[in-house]
Amino acid sequence: MKTLRICHLYGNLLNTYGDNGNLLMLQYHAKQAGYRVETDLVSLGDDFKADDYDIVFIGGGQDYEQGIIARDIGRLKDELARYIESDGVLLAICGGFQFLGQYYMTAEGQKIECLGIFPHKTERQEGTRFIGDIEIYDEVNQVTYYGFENHNGVTTLGPNQAPLGRVVTGHGNNGQDKTEGMHYRNTYGSYFHGPLLVRNEGLAKHLVALAIANHEAKKASKA
Repeated sequence: MKTLRICHLYGNLLNTYGDNGNLLMLQYHAKQAGYRVETDLVSLGDDFKADDYDIVFIGGGQDYEQGIIARDIGRLKDELARYIESDGVLLAICGGFQFLGQYYMTAEGQKIECLGIFPHKTERQEGTRFIGDIEIYDEVNQVTYYGFENHNGVTTLGPNQAPLGRVVTGHGNNGQDKTEGMHYRNTYGSYFHGPLLVRNEGLAKHLVALAIANHEAKKASKA
């Protein structure tokens, strides 16, 4: 049977608010498409090779866990960037989304340097959070996504950086510019917990379809 390989990046540390449900949705739809699924937990000190995976998932966590990861994740930058630029499918939620950018500020005001693969930056709120149901509209694919947000971070996208969608109701990245998440090639970032793919099954199917297309193209190129 054909096999898709999923990397669950720092899955033992970044798993708040049911984010691991995204992983279950990816596994389910891959199996529905006729593929066996192998899922690797890649965490502190583990190797990551871009060519080994068809999907990468990284969830969200609290400042304490993210602080631990911040001291480790830098060594993965080159391979993750290569994976992204090779159209690898990557879904990053909340803290995972922040880690792809330049930096984020913790609730206590500590600046955490991130991977710098993308230009977005995350500041903090003092004494409040963005919490509640959220609805956004993906103008590229002309579809509405529903979710739940719970984050202290205030993220501003960089010049020419595309959002996942435009906020219809809720706060989104920063409560000001109506952006939510990010989308570049086959990389998707979002603040949606809930989790995102359980409430938006069409997106789950889309990510799996992208991964299958990449997988089959690689096989054909080796034939």
